[in-house]
Amino acid sequence: MKLQQLLLGITPLEMTADPETEISSVAYDSRKVTEKCLFVAISGFASDGNRFIPMAMEKGAAVIVTAKKPDREVPYVLVESDRLALAMISCNYFGRPADTMKIIGITGTNGKTSSTLLLKHVLEKTVGAKVGLIGTMANMVGDEVIPTERTTPESFELQELFARMRDSGCGYVVMEVSSHAIALERIGGIHFAAAAFTNLTEDHLDFHKTMDDYCDTKAELFRRCDFAAINADDSYSQRMIDAASCPVLTSSLQGNGQLNAANLTLKADGIRFDASFKDEKVEVELGIPGRFTVYNALTVLGICAGLEISLKDVAAALKDAPGVKGRVEVVPTPGKDYTVLIDYAHTPDGLENVLSAVRGFCKGRVIAVFGCGGDRDPIKRPIMGRIGAELADLAIITSDNPRTEDPEAIIRDIEPGAKQTGKAYEIVVDRRKAIRYAMQIAQKDDIIVLAGKGHETYQEICGVKHHLDEREEVAAALEEQKG
Repeated sequence: MKLQQLLLGITPLEMTADPETEISSVAYDSRKVTEKCLFVAISGFASDGNRFIPMAMEKGAAVIVTAKKPDREVPYVLVESDRLALAMISCNYFGRPADTMKIIGITGTNGKTSSTLLLKHVLEKTVGAKVGLIGTMANMVGDEVIPTERTTPESFELQELFARMRDSGCGYVVMEVSSHAIALERIGGIHFAAAAFTNLTEDHLDFHKTMDDYCDTKAELFRRCDFAAINADDSYSQRMIDAASCPVLTSSLQGNGQLNAANLTLKADGIRFDASFKDEKVEVELGIPGRFTVYNALTVLGICAGLEISLKDVAAALKDAPGVKGRVEVVPTPGKDYTVLIDYAHTPDGLENVLSAVRGFCKGRVIAVFGCGGDRDPIKRPIMGRIGAELADLAIITSDNPRTEDPEAIIRDIEPGAKQTGKAYEIVVDRRKAIRYAMQIAQKDDIIVLAGKGHETYQEICGVKHHLDEREEVAAALEEQKG
């Protein structure tokens, strides 16, 4: 492919490279540079890709794309944004695969994963299409599961994944869109058929610094779509609506939207409500408990309304939608008269949602096992401590993913919030021991909520990932109790 073809949609500031140069591949990691490669030098947070230009040239790179003018004579293309250039080059390299499918993006602090999985199921049932999925738990091409490490992949890998989905016959792609992906131009060059906003609560402030910046970043998605579905009950919804450059459909559980939920019934095994939009009214049932499930269902209903799929068909598909791994997931505890739930709640709002939901159907005590991640927004730690102690009968504060931080130091940040409630809490630093302790003290009709890990099957300690699947830990604890 010629360089000029890869630069479609990019206006270079300067260019010494020959536009007729043949390019064999694209790389933004100097370790992956091959002969006749185009190397995009990214000015990253940990390291500056421009430092590796000499290495890239030694390995046979034909052209350098950079936002910093090289200090040596090399064939280069100087651009305003290296990250946006990488995104556009990636689109062109893979033949703009997103243009051949309907791309649907869902953004927000909580609810993205559950909503995308529900929407994938609904589209497969109602439209009969093969659907790709990109998200926190996994990427999927139809039924094929591809492991993932990021909510939204880097732009080159994202376009590669789109190409794989296009080539396998996907007509739709449903994807979680993180604030990092928007800010770092991972979705550059993509136009969305529809986009949705779930909610906005405190998270990622280590990156965004302020809630206003976090909000404005999320809002950018609604300038890149043909239709927007917005949760009107969230306090940031109006800012999303104001940012949208397309038709907007609002949804609400409080009667404030165009699409509304009413007559809500919360049960231990699911939810039921009446949904109304324009002249259509349907009963919606979903076998996933919790008030937040209503909002996830409204997100799906809103997107589908924008895609002109009837509420009746969506409701029928939701009725047999499977539960989501790590989202209010019931763990088998044969022979025990208490319940263990696993949930991914790792933000203040997420923890409040799941504990409030469980409180609504728990006949005994609510025992919450939770912590906070290391190398992430420390401001939320005491808030999590307060919410956990306030909403549970017993809070057990433990480790989540300490990453490179001292687990005990993180817990010291959490504890003041729990202490101010005056309610019972325990500290068990080792997560495996915390799970066993909760199971040892559990009584009839109690519900243990293991919050924070969800679908994850590892724990990162001192920068090293160790296998930790909470389902296995519960099963192992039951076996130990037998012994």
